[in-house]
Amino acid sequence: MTAAARKPQVGADRRAMLAKVHLAAKELGLDEDARRDVLERVTGRRSSADCTDDQLDQVLAHFRGLGWKPKTGAAPRTGTAPVPGRTPATSPVARKARAMWLSLWNLGVVHSGSEASLEAFGKRQLGVDRLQWVNPAKVEPLFKALKAMAERAGWSQELSALVKPERHAWTLKARLVQRQRELLGEKPLSIAGLDERALDRVAAEQGKLIRAMGADG
Repeated sequence: MTAAARKPQVGADRRAMLAKVHLAAKELGLDEDARRDVLERVTGRRSSADCTDDQLDQVLAHFRGLGWKPKTGAAPRTGTAPVPGRTPATSPVARKARAMWLSLWNLGVVHSGSEASLEAFGKRQLGVDRLQWVNPAKVEPLFKALKAMAERAGWSQELSALVKPERHAWTLKARLVQRQRELLGEKPLSIAGLDERALDRVAAEQGKLIRAMGADG
């Protein structure tokens, strides 16, 4: 089969799938970078337009696993005012909290990786209904609680010995992957040549195995 024959066809059904991918990401509170990161972890591609129909199905299944529920019924009329308070949180604080929450989900520490679950946790820590309303100067209780959960799960958050701040994110992701390996009863993974995105993909795949293991148990 030629490359041209494998190229996804653009039709009404495919356009609907592409729209669902964008809608699901928006309703989960993912900005463009976060959405593309998910695409890359699931399909190896950073653009939904480059995905096959089967890959789009996999992405939608992944979003459903994160807590997204497709809405049924008639679509809202064009021009309808947005529902107050439902704008996805995209601040640096929210993105950092979301990344850590998903990491804890991939460790089997929290039962849902959905935005709603994160918001509920954030409300308990900060008393604010939505992360987008959080004062960045008052988020310490949230991250303190998240880090405590990580430490209890064996995922070290200690970074004081690292001289280069730019290595912090890679180090935490590497530790996450290796802690997952321990939970799965596997030997440590050789990760020296992996970048952050590759570590994200490994963590997501190992997270599926950890959750399946928990379900079996």
